[in-house]
Amino acid sequence: MSRRGLLKGAALAAVPYALLPSTSAQARPRVVDHPSADWTAADPENYTASDRPLSYPLDFVVIHVTQMTYAGTLGIFTNPQAKVSAHYVVRSADGNVAQCVREHDIAWHAGNWDYNTRSVGIEHEGWVDRPEYFTDALYEESAKLTAAICERHAIPKDRAHIIGHIEVPGSDHTDPGPNWNWRRYMRLVRAA
Repeated sequence: MSRRGLLKGAALAAVPYALLPSTSAQARPRVVDHPSADWTAADPENYTASDRPLSYPLDFVVIHVTQMTYAGTLGIFTNPQAKVSAHYVVRSADGNVAQCVREHDIAWHAGNWDYNTRSVGIEHEGWVDRPEYFTDALYEESAKLTAAICERHAIPKDRAHIIGHIEVPGSDHTDPGPNWNWRRYMRLVRAA
């Protein structure tokens, strides 16, 4: 080995591992936008890297219901063939929040590119026709999350800006469905 090669190797060895560039988006945990969230990275094939709000203004929070379990949803978001993601997933039983896509990136959740670029998507574990999944913990933690997103991005805390997936133009989805208690949810968001 040449002297130059030895010196380059020694210099590299002196750099802390955490400062080295990652070869994989999931090689190390990323900093979450919501302090109490767990980081569970969506596969990079399931969202668009961006620098929002510089590239696109953030105007909406879109409320979804997964139509499956929390673990199943995270599994889909980490599958590179799924071509779908949301920024957050909220677990029914305890309100635990997982962040899957950074807020500055564009998650593929709304089924409408314009709304994807201008919104943060929150999935909620459950089924639209099974209100028992809409627990106190789910509502409370989701409302705290939504309020924090609104504060970070100056999004008004009203129903014109906090919308259901069904309200996205061109959507063929019905979530969060008729069992989602909007009155309660918006009261919790404003109080958070």
